[in-house]
Amino acid sequence: MSPTKITVSRSELIEILAAHKTIGSAPSEEHAWLAEHGEVRSYEPGEIVVLPTAPVVEMIIVLDGHIAIYIPRGSAKRKVMEWRGGDVTGLLPYSRMTHPPGESVIEEMSRGLAVHRDKFTEMVNKCPTVTGILVHVMIDRARQFTSTDWQDEKMMSLGRLAAGLAHELNNPASAVARASKLLPAALVQAEAAAHALGAARISDEERLKIEALRDGSLVPATTGVFSAIEQADREDEVTTWLEEHGADVGSAQALAETGIMVDSLDELADALTPAALDVGLRSVAAGYSTRTLASDIQRAATRIYDLVSAVKRFTYMDRATVTEPSSVAQGIVDTVAVLASKAKAKSVMVRLEIPDGLPLVRAFGGELNQVWSNLLENALDAAPPSGQVLVKAAHHGDDIIVRVIDDGPGIPPDIQGRIFDPFFTTKPMGQGTGLGLDISRRIVLRHDGQIEVDSQPGRTEFKVRLPVDKVKPSSKEHA
Repeated sequence: MSPTKITVSRSELIEILAAHKTIGSAPSEEHAWLAEHGEVRSYEPGEIVVLPTAPVVEMIIVLDGHIAIYIPRGSAKRKVMEWRGGDVTGLLPYSRMTHPPGESVIEEMSRGLAVHRDKFTEMVNKCPTVTGILVHVMIDRARQFTSTDWQDEKMMSLGRLAAGLAHELNNPASAVARASKLLPAALVQAEAAAHALGAARISDEERLKIEALRDGSLVPATTGVFSAIEQADREDEVTTWLEEHGADVGSAQALAETGIMVDSLDELADALTPAALDVGLRSVAAGYSTRTLASDIQRAATRIYDLVSAVKRFTYMDRATVTEPSSVAQGIVDTVAVLASKAKAKSVMVRLEIPDGLPLVRAFGGELNQVWSNLLENALDAAPPSGQVLVKAAHHGDDIIVRVIDDGPGIPPDIQGRIFDPFFTTKPMGQGTGLGLDISRRIVLRHDGQIEVDSQPGRTEFKVRLPVDKVKPSSKEHA
C-alpha cells in the first residue's frame, strides 16, 4: 500500500506548521517554503513507510498520527522509537543515513509533509532556522539509537552471562547443600568416637599416635581424587586389613578416602592394644569425614564468593560512572571467569598470556569489560569443539595491546570490511544482533583506542590498542 497524496490549502498548511512542536518556532517565510516544496500525504495503519532494503530519500514532517520504527532483535522485532504529530522523521539534512535500520510502521492514521532530499540544498539556504532545528533532531535521534543499541546488546550479554553464571554457580551450590546435609550425621559420629576414645584406658603416648594419624590423614587437594577403580581397590585393601586385625570394618570407606597407607595402619596397630586400635581407627575415620565435609563447604563457598566477586568487577556494579584507572588484566581475567561455562560447554581451552605489572588504562571499566566479553564470546562461537582461544595482553610504548585469537574457520575476505557495521551478523537468526562489534568499536574509540581484525582460515585475531593512563595518582591515592 502506498501513501496517498492529499490536498491541503497553502494557508492551512502554513498555519499547521506554525503550530508544529518541532519547527513551529521558525519564521513564517520558512514555513511557507516548506508548504510550497513539500507534499502532504496520508498514511493508513499498518503501512510501512520505507522498507529496510529501500533507500531513504525523504524527510517527513509528521502533522498528526503515530509512526514507530521496529528493529530486529534476535528472533523478534522491538519498537525502538516512535513519532507523533509535531515530530520529524525520515532523512534529515546532513544525515549520512542511506537505509533505515528497521521498518517504520504507521500505528494509526497519519498525515505528513514529505520533502525530497533533492530539495535539501535549497532548504538549507532558504530555511536556516528549520535546518538548525533539524540538525539537533538528528543528533538526538542518533544518540537515542546509540543508547538503545548499546542497552539492548548489554541486556542480551547480561542474559547470556546470567545463564552461564547460573550453571557455573550450580556445582558449588550443590556441593554446599550436599555437604551441609551430611555434616550433622558426621558430627554425631565424631562425637561418639570422641566419647569412646575418652572412655578407653589408653596412655598419652597411644593418644598422641592416634591424633597424629587423624590430623595428618587428609589427601592433599593438589593430588585430586582417586578414580572409582582406585577407590574400590583401596577400600577392599583397608577392609581386609581391618578384618585381619579384628577392627570394625564400618570405617573402611572413610579410612580408604583419607589416603592412609597400610604401612601407617601397621605402625598404629603395633603401638596400640586391639581395643585401643578399634576406637582409635573410629576416631581417625570420624575426624576425616567431618573435616572433609567442612573443607568441601569451604571450597564451594569460596568458589561462589570468587564468582560473585568476578561478576561485580566485570559489571562495575559498585563503581561511579566516570573514568578511572582500570586494570585490563583484571578485566580480562574476570571476563574469562564469567564465561567459563560457555568454554566448558564446547570443550574450548581459553589460555591467558598476561604479564604481571601491566600498566593501567583510564577507562570506564564496565565498558571495557563489554569489549572483552564481546570479543571472547565471538571467539568461543568461532572456535571448533575442543579448540583453543588465546588472550594476550602486552605493554608496547604508550599503549596496552590486547589480542583475542581463535582457531576457527576465519572470516571470509569479502565480509571482513563489514563486520563492524551495525546490525551485520553472520550468526543464525536469533543468535546475534549484529551490534556486538559495532558497540565494541565505539567503546574503544571512546577510549582513544583502536580495534582491528586479521583473519585467515584457522586463525582470527582481534587486536585492541588502548593508551596507558599517564595521570599520576595523587598523594591521597597513595595513602
